[in-house]
Amino acid sequence: MNGYALLILACLVGEYLLNVIADLLNLKEMQSKLPEEFNGVYDREAYQKSQDYSRILLQWGLLKSTGTLLLFLVFWFSGGFHSLDQFVRHLHFGLLISGLIYFGILFLLGSLLSLPVNIIETFVIEEKFGFNRTRPVTFVFDTLKGWGLTILIGTPLLSGILYFFEWAGSSAWWLGWVMTSILLLLIQWVGPSLIMPLFNRFDPLENGNLKDSIIAYGRKVNFPIDNIYVMDGSKRSSKGNAFFSGFGRRKRIALFDTLIKKQTTPELVAVLAHEIGHFKKKHVIKGTILSILNTGILFYILSLFINSPGLSEAFYVDHPSLYCSLVFFLLLYAPMEFMLSLLFLMYSRRNEFEADRYAVETLADPNSMVSALKKLAVDNLANLNPHPFHVFLKDSHPPILERIEAIRQMRQV
Repeated sequence: MNGYALLILACLVGEYLLNVIADLLNLKEMQSKLPEEFNGVYDREAYQKSQDYSRILLQWGLLKSTGTLLLFLVFWFSGGFHSLDQFVRHLHFGLLISGLIYFGILFLLGSLLSLPVNIIETFVIEEKFGFNRTRPVTFVFDTLKGWGLTILIGTPLLSGILYFFEWAGSSAWWLGWVMTSILLLLIQWVGPSLIMPLFNRFDPLENGNLKDSIIAYGRKVNFPIDNIYVMDGSKRSSKGNAFFSGFGRRKRIALFDTLIKKQTTPELVAVLAHEIGHFKKKHVIKGTILSILNTGILFYILSLFINSPGLSEAFYVDHPSLYCSLVFFLLLYAPMEFMLSLLFLMYSRRNEFEADRYAVETLADPNSMVSALKKLAVDNLANLNPHPFHVFLKDSHPPILERIEAIRQMRQV
């Protein structure tokens, strides 16, 4: 076992242990006493159900991460990467086809192993707590469409990366960066109108009091209300949500039909104001720029390790190949990606506070924002008392009680 192998192994185990510690702290942090803020919102039975739900998710997460790590280590140290490389080499194809086959088999193995996990999460855990609305046929088609999109997008991307590095060597990093960035922007642009409708139906918001209230708010904040949609979230889950995606003329704000059924008009306008806040504060654009910069860092560091004999030896591959080097580099880069993800999560949580502030300041109705957040927490059985370390390590949103407290401090609700 060389230095590369020791480094990768140490980082994999270290990240796993950090996640275990965060989950165990989260389990210990759970409180049987309902927070005062939710008195009259949660009844005792529903609150206990939320505790049970959070506990099962944490326990399942521990089991899943342990199983994933063990399976990966078995594949690694039994020479799985080497055996797969030998199989591909004996097919006697060129670099591009061999690389696509190598990645394709790894993708297939990963997808098949994750399939029972997804089935348990959807039809056992979510079903147990009354969230699941997914029919088996919907699950099958969602899975197939997800695989199809991965192949459709991943094949030309991987082919381009392999071609550039074969043609230009380590100096090809910027070509891969440009190509990946263009693809990322293209997905952001066409995703709301071409990709998302493959999985859900998006209907324009019907005429009525809700639409009139939203249009009035849009005029107030100078936001054109012409792309507000209702998404059939009830097709898969009873949980409510809303989101903003895309940019330019293809930007889209979507309200789940489940959210509309459970929230009042002022609460829905508050949720919408939060989503518009993300647009007004340019969170989507800034996030995209950060992702592009992160991709550039990845490709540059890749150029320093491409075709490294030592990195290939760490995975028992005798003869380095471009496609194997790419896989092994991604494993080597994982610790840095993990550290960067902590910064992205911090940035995301800050954005949520900023969008809340925008909604409160423009609505002048902070009570509706608070009540909307409370209903979302109750309907989704959110953990009201996550441990700070767990939030730091894993959560893209601040704890609900922190968001409510911040809103109260803004306007002294």
